Amino acid sequence: MIRDSYQCLVALLCLMLVGCASAPAILSYDDQGAEGHVWPTAPEVARYQYIGQLTGEENFIKEKDDVSMGRKMFDWMVGIVAGEAVPTVLQRPQSGAVDSDGRIYVTDVSRAAVYVFDKPSGKLDVWEMAGEQLRFKTPIGIVVIELGEGKREILVADADLKLVVRLDQNGKPLGHFGAGELTRPTGLARDSTSGKLYVADTHAHDIKIFDANGTLIRTVGGGVRGDGAGEFNSPTHITLANEQLYVTDTLNSRIKVFSSDGEFVRTFGRRGLFVGDLPRPKGVAVDKDDNVYVVESYYDHLLVFNELGNLLLPIGGSGSGVGEFYLPAGVWTDHHDRIYVADSFNGRIVILQYLGGA
Repeated sequence: MIRDSYQCLVALLCLMLVGCASAPAILSYDDQGAEGHVWPTAPEVARYQYIGQLTGEENFIKEKDDVSMGRKMFDWMVGIVAGEAVPTVLQRPQSGAVDSDGRIYVTDVSRAAVYVFDKPSGKLDVWEMAGEQLRFKTPIGIVVIELGEGKREILVADADLKLVVRLDQNGKPLGHFGAGELTRPTGLARDSTSGKLYVADTHAHDIKIFDANGTLIRTVGGGVRGDGAGEFNSPTHITLANEQLYVTDTLNSRIKVFSSDGEFVRTFGRRGLFVGDLPRPKGVAVDKDDNVYVVESYYDHLLVFNELGNLLLPIGGSGSGVGEFYLPAGVWTDHHDRIYVADSFNGRIVILQYLGGA
C-alpha cells in the first residue's frame, strides 16, 4: 500500500515535469583542484599542462539555475522509491579516439562496451552491442571515420570476438570484418587518404592490413614470435601519422616504425630498469610536431620521445594523484593538441594540453 502511494506520487511528479525544457549538461573535466599543473616544472619551460580527467557520468554538469524545484522533488522521490542512483563510471579503459565535433570515444574491457562522452549533446552514452544479438567482449582499439555532413563510422577491434566491428554514429552495428583471419585484434589505425585499415593481431604476432571494405591485402610480420626488423612479439597498440605506422612491439620492449605500405623504417626503445626504458610499452600516439607518446605500463609512465626515438620527457609514476598512473593502457591525441591517457586501473582518462615546443 505504501509502495503504491510512492509510485502514485512519482507518477504525478513525472506529469508535472512533462514539457519542461531542460538544457543539455556541460562536459566538465574534473581537474582535482590541480588545473595549472605543468611538465616540466619551473625553471624549465612548460610543455604540457594538466587539463583534468574523465571518469563517467559525473563529468556532465547541469547549470545550477537549470534545476527546478519540481526536478529536485522528483529526484528525491525517485531516490526514496528506487534507492540511490549509481552513476555510470569507467571501469578499465583501454583506448580511445576523438571525432571532429569533440566527442570522446573510450573502449572499456571491464564493462565490455564503448563509452561516448558526447560533448555536443551533453550526455554519456554506453554502447554494448557489436551486432544484432552480439555483445562486445573485449573492445580495445577504436578509430573514427569522418564521412562528412555530420556522419561518421566508428570501428572497434574486439580481442575476444576476433573481429573489427563497424558502428554508425549512434552506435548501431553495421557489420564486421576479420572473421577467420584475426586471432586477437587489439590495436587499430586507419589511413584517411587510402582508407586502408591496420590491425595489430597480438596472438598472431603480426599487423594485418585491410582495404576500406575489410578485405585482407597484406600481413606484416611472420606470424610467429621474432625480434628481427619485420618481426613482432605480441604487438598491441598502433597509430598512423605522417604516412608512417607506429607499432608497440610490447614483449620486445620497443616501438617499430613502418611505411604505410608495411615496409620497415626504424625502431627505438629497449628493455631496462631506468626511466625512459620500455619494459612493457602499450599505447602509442604522435602529435602535430612529431612528438611520440608511449605509455610504459610497467612503471606507470607516459614517455615523450622525439621522432628519432630520443627521450624528451617522462610524465607519471605509480599512484592515483595528478600526474600519476596505475597500469595505464592507451594514449591518443586530438586536433586541439590534447593528449589523452587511458589510466586503466584508476578508471579514468587523464587529459593533458600540449603547449608547443617553442
